[in-house]
Amino acid sequence: MKRRHFLKALTATTSGSLILPQGTLFGAEAPSNKLNIGLIGTWGRGEAHFNAISSQNVVALCDINEDHLAYGAKRFPGATQYFDWRKMLDQKDLDAVVCCTTDHMHAFVANWALNRDLHVYCEKPLANSVEEARIVRATYLKKRHKLATQVGTQRHAFENFNRVRELVLDGAIGQLEHVSAWGNRQLPRPGYLPAAGEPPANLHYDLWLGASPAHPYNPGYFAGGPGMNCLSWNMYWDFGTGQVGDMGSHTMDLAWNALDADLPTSAMAKGDPFNADVSPVALEMTWRIPANDWRPEIGLSWFQGGSMPKGPTNAVDLNKVGHGAMFEGTRGTLVAGFTNRLLVPLDDHADFTYYTPRTKKDLLPPLGRFQDQWINACKGDLKTDCNFDYAGKMIEMMMLGLVAYRTGKKLSYDGATGKVSDGAESDLLYHRTYRDGWTMNG
Repeated sequence: MKRRHFLKALTATTSGSLILPQGTLFGAEAPSNKLNIGLIGTWGRGEAHFNAISSQNVVALCDINEDHLAYGAKRFPGATQYFDWRKMLDQKDLDAVVCCTTDHMHAFVANWALNRDLHVYCEKPLANSVEEARIVRATYLKKRHKLATQVGTQRHAFENFNRVRELVLDGAIGQLEHVSAWGNRQLPRPGYLPAAGEPPANLHYDLWLGASPAHPYNPGYFAGGPGMNCLSWNMYWDFGTGQVGDMGSHTMDLAWNALDADLPTSAMAKGDPFNADVSPVALEMTWRIPANDWRPEIGLSWFQGGSMPKGPTNAVDLNKVGHGAMFEGTRGTLVAGFTNRLLVPLDDHADFTYYTPRTKKDLLPPLGRFQDQWINACKGDLKTDCNFDYAGKMIEMMMLGLVAYRTGKKLSYDGATGKVSDGAESDLLYHRTYRDGWTMNG
């Protein structure tokens, strides 16, 4: 019997309790406590998971590049090898999947895996449209009682994320009013690359295209070293959403972690003139985030490509932060990067006597290694910091901002139904164009 099936049966038993000593049967050292993991993408971001998943049983590998697949097989020689992730997901002994494909296939892999009752770790962004985000999140919410999910915003494990959240929650800047996040990458492109030769024999180009509309092969889509290859293709609409989905996922997470936010009630955006092939470089997006039990309704903004919010004082140059977030309150401003933070009083009268820092014992505990949190969640309480509910709502908001940018309209949004009331073109909101034969619900 597979481990997760046994645990389901054990959970269903209500008469009496069964206590197992640590290290026995399902303990930390027991072979039966190891997950059977499949890795999709064995180079670049895939390689970044090698060490974490090597503590488990890696039973399947998939990559559309035969050389990259062979590279992964050197580390995990016993794993069954695939070129097509759809076939890999049907391997009977799988418990969990790590997805490191191109951005435009993340939601497909995640949803197909959830449909097969597999735990999922998916690299960011979780989705490339409002529709994809809503589908994956809805599937997860139906299965959250038995499946662990995590989106690969691994910077979330930096302890600075906890310190920023504590300062905001504890009132160090007074009542929160507006939050901004930004990124400084600029990767202009004129349009899709032209045809340039034939794919090399080791590259399954049609599988790389996946659900995307067909585009001719060009080696430029595969330029760049491990971990940076995404900068060769993610700015094209059919393959990604540029910096919104890329560093936007990481940097907005710094803000989102402190807000306990739900889906926005409105979105508006402006930026570079719309290009049907390529996502914008310069972009500003703003949402209204509904109130919760500890803060009022607030504004939340994203800036990229040279567009920036105004800093709290002339002495603070936000451009030097690179990727960061700013929390503006009634008594001060908090500026944060991924690993540092700066608290700026509003004026000379802000003496911070209204604010009492937490004692060391009351600090939020360290998350630990990000992948380990997911692996442990698969075996236990299913709790992760960046599950498909938390990260799904965040990326749905970001994708809604892109709809506002493309329509040039301020949108009123109903997060419960996923509907706008401003006549936005439905295809921009819901539908990416997929090739025949591809479905999100496989």
